[in-house]
Amino acid sequence: MTALLLIDIQLGLQELDFYGGERNNPQAEINCQKILTVFRKKGLPLFHIQHCSTNPESPLHPSKKGNAFHPLVQPKEGEPIIQKNVNSAFIGTDLEGRLKKQGITDVVIVGLTTEHCVSTSTRMASNLGFATTLISDATAAFNKKGVLGEALSAETVHQVALANLNNEFAQILDTKTFLNQLHNNTP
Repeated sequence: MTALLLIDIQLGLQELDFYGGERNNPQAEINCQKILTVFRKKGLPLFHIQHCSTNPESPLHPSKKGNAFHPLVQPKEGEPIIQKNVNSAFIGTDLEGRLKKQGITDVVIVGLTTEHCVSTSTRMASNLGFATTLISDATAAFNKKGVLGEALSAETVHQVALANLNNEFAQILDTKTFLNQLHNNTP
């Protein structure tokens, strides 16, 4: 059985200035919504992951409005919400146990950000034995400064993160390809 993991799709990750000023994939949340809608229609399991930062300055701190889920993927009553305060959705949570209890063998990962919580959760899911699919255009990255001080664009950060995960930790698909496979019951 396949489950959808919606990682940190929260309002605070719209605050570009806090995270570097540039983000790629402006349609990522829309693609997350498309996938979520299909999972809901098919009655497939899904889990909303919410980052509750311990840094009081972070837009994702529980005291901030940015901690709220993005309206495009707002959890419905009864849908599980897993709260975390580190990069992995599996550390300090009962996510692994819930997945195994439900007989879930495959996970599909969408959300924010490619280089942090999405990457860490993807690696962990794979290492824990779940067949993992990451949707490339349903996640996004922020620009970074390299260790030598060089500017790295959000798109470069995103593509490098995907390249590091591809085939080693996850199958990387775009939204259209994944939804076509899901429609044909072959995710």
